[in-house]
Amino acid sequence: MANETAEKWGIAPYFLVEDVVASANYYRDKLGFHYDRFWGEPPTFCMVHRGGVVIMLSTCSENESLMPNAGGHWDAYIWIGNADELYKEFRSKGVEIAREICNQEYGCRDFDILDGNGYRLCFGEDLEN
Repeated sequence: MANETAEKWGIAPYFLVEDVVASANYYRDKLGFHYDRFWGEPPTFCMVHRGGVVIMLSTCSENESLMPNAGGHWDAYIWIGNADELYKEFRSKGVEIAREICNQEYGCRDFDILDGNGYRLCFGEDLEN
């Protein structure tokens, strides 16, 4: 078995959005993410990042549609260091909280938000570490 600590893995969810610039600015202004640039003219792609997490935002083509998970399912679960602190930050910025912060039976303290396109992101901290 490979030594997992020797490898660094990451993942970047790929979200289809109607307006890349507006979406990237929402992630910057409301969720504290940053971006370095847009691709395309007009802009059709951007990568936003915060604390090692990257989310790719791409404009839908005519034959694609936005498909955020429905029924309360997550589009991404993001592990963080302090769920209470981030929850307070998001509340102060008027982020739409879809599920209030609470301790879960799976050993995490987490909460859900909806981004400006309806994607459901869960932010949680591992209580067992």
